[in-house]
Amino acid sequence: MGSCFAENIGNRLSDNKFSILVNPFGVLYNPFSIATSIQSLLDERIFTSNDLFQQDGVWNSFSHHSRLSDLCIDNCLNKINTEASAAQKQLKECDLLTITFGSAFVYKLKSDGTVVSNCHKLPEKSFNRHRLSVDEIVDRYKQLIPRLLTLHPEINILFTVSPIRHLKDGLHENQLSKATLLLAIDQLCGLFPENAFYFPAYEILMDELRDYRFYAEDMTHPSGVAIDYIWECFCRCCVAKKSLQFMTLWQEIQKAVNHRPFQPESSAFQNFVRKNEEKLQILSSQYPAIDFAKEKEYFRDLLSE
Repeated sequence: MGSCFAENIGNRLSDNKFSILVNPFGVLYNPFSIATSIQSLLDERIFTSNDLFQQDGVWNSFSHHSRLSDLCIDNCLNKINTEASAAQKQLKECDLLTITFGSAFVYKLKSDGTVVSNCHKLPEKSFNRHRLSVDEIVDRYKQLIPRLLTLHPEINILFTVSPIRHLKDGLHENQLSKATLLLAIDQLCGLFPENAFYFPAYEILMDELRDYRFYAEDMTHPSGVAIDYIWECFCRCCVAKKSLQFMTLWQEIQKAVNHRPFQPESSAFQNFVRKNEEKLQILSSQYPAIDFAKEKEYFRDLLSE
C-alpha cells in the first residue's frame, strides 16, 4: 500500500505469481491516509453514499484515489467496497504488508479538518496544507501496528520511502519531507524490531543510481532500468531462495506466454507451445498451490487452432 512506487514492486510480485493485492484504495502518498485506510480494513468498514461527493458529474471519495471514482454513484460504491472486501480478507492472511510513504505533506479539508487521500482537483482554497512531524507519524503507527499484530501476530511490515520526488513541494521542502519519513520509519523499526523492517528504495535511487538516465522523461519518476535494478535488490533482500528458484523457471514460461508469433500454425511454433505446456505441467506439479489456469488455457487454445 502507498505511493505509485508500491505499485511498481507490487505488480512485479503479482507477475511472478505471488498472492498479492496492490493498493485497494488506489495510490496513497502520505502516512496518515495509509494508516486510515488500514484502520478501515481492520474495522471492516463499509463505505456508503455519505462517504462520497460529486464534482463535475463524477462521484469521488476523499479516502480513495480517482481510479475508483465513477459517473454512477452505485458503481463507485461497488468498486470501493469490492476492493475493500478483498483487502480485508487478504490482510487477515498475508505474511507481509509493504507500506510505501511518498510525502509527509497532508491536505486537510477546511470544512472539518479531515486529512484527504486525494484532492480530486478541488480548488486549493478548500484545503489546509501541513507537513506531518516525525512524532505525529510515529504516534499514529504506534497505535495501528499493535492492532495489526493482534489480528495477525506473525505479520511482517516492510516500510519503504518512495524515491519519486514531489517537485511541486519545492526541492528543499521535498528533502525535508523525505527526511521526516525516514526518521519516522527508523523509530518505528526500533519500536517493533520483530515485525517492522525497512527497504532502502529511496537510497538506492538517490545514492546508487545518481545519473539522470535512471529517470523517466519527467525527470521525477524512476526509469524502467532503475525499477529493474531496485527490483533485483528487493528480490535479493526479501525473497526466499525457493521462491527465487520458482521465479527463474516461471519467467521462461512467462516469456513464452508473451511471445506473439507471425505464423502460429507453423509446426515450429506448435512444437514450441507443446514444450512450454510440458514445462508448465511440471511446474504446476512442483507448486500445486499456485494457480496456472490462465496459462494452461492459453496453451490449450494455441494447440487447438
